[in-house]
Amino acid sequence: MKPKTEAEIELMRVGGQKLALILNKLAGEVKPGVSGKDIAAIAAAEVKKADLQPILLGYEGYPDVICISVNDGIVHGVPTATPFKEGDVVKLDLTVANKGMVVDSALTVVAGDAKPSADVQRLLSASKASLDAGIAAIKGDGTRVGDIAAAVQDVLDKHKLGIVRDLVGHGVGYGVHEDPNVPNYGVAGTGPTLMSGMTIAIEPMATLGDWHVDFLADGWTVATHDGSLSAHFEHTVLITEDGAEILTLP
Repeated sequence: MKPKTEAEIELMRVGGQKLALILNKLAGEVKPGVSGKDIAAIAAAEVKKADLQPILLGYEGYPDVICISVNDGIVHGVPTATPFKEGDVVKLDLTVANKGMVVDSALTVVAGDAKPSADVQRLLSASKASLDAGIAAIKGDGTRVGDIAAAVQDVLDKHKLGIVRDLVGHGVGYGVHEDPNVPNYGVAGTGPTLMSGMTIAIEPMATLGDWHVDFLADGWTVATHDGSLSAHFEHTVLITEDGAEILTLP
């Protein structure tokens, strides 16, 4: 993966800010009685209004503009007409392009107003904290991918969460998936070296149970093998000279 130019980074920065605003709006719409199809329709309208391209639609044949995965679904879930129920753990994963430059982000929310169980709170808070730790591990030019992976793993291990191993973060920008892969477990000081100007998507995926996954019959959804609940958080991040800039913030 080569570093992006300043002009390309600015396109990603603007696109990422717009993406973050859309995702936050969608998160507020996740309620009992609302379906994934409802959320996807809002997503499509918001992406168009923001003058972004819905890069997931048609990507390798994917049928919608957003991935919505529920409960044991981890990622790549196709929005359905099934209404969310109180307490459903809902993952929203949206990838868009701004004039050809791709940004990617995801978050997890719980449907309804009831206070989540202690386990669900641990799942969501630790998964989000592991993303923050992975970003904080980036010390700029020369950071190794293993530095990020180890930081993510450390948080998830401390909170006794399963770390999904079959799915990883990745480079992003010119396309949805670029080198290098960015796993959520690993050893600091190992792996590819990141250079200033590179852009990557860091995306911890964690479970309340085991790390093994199943690829479901719909051809898209990846779910926990043991049926345990899962969470997914993701930011697109720019490697800077001495740190990192999160591009997918409002």
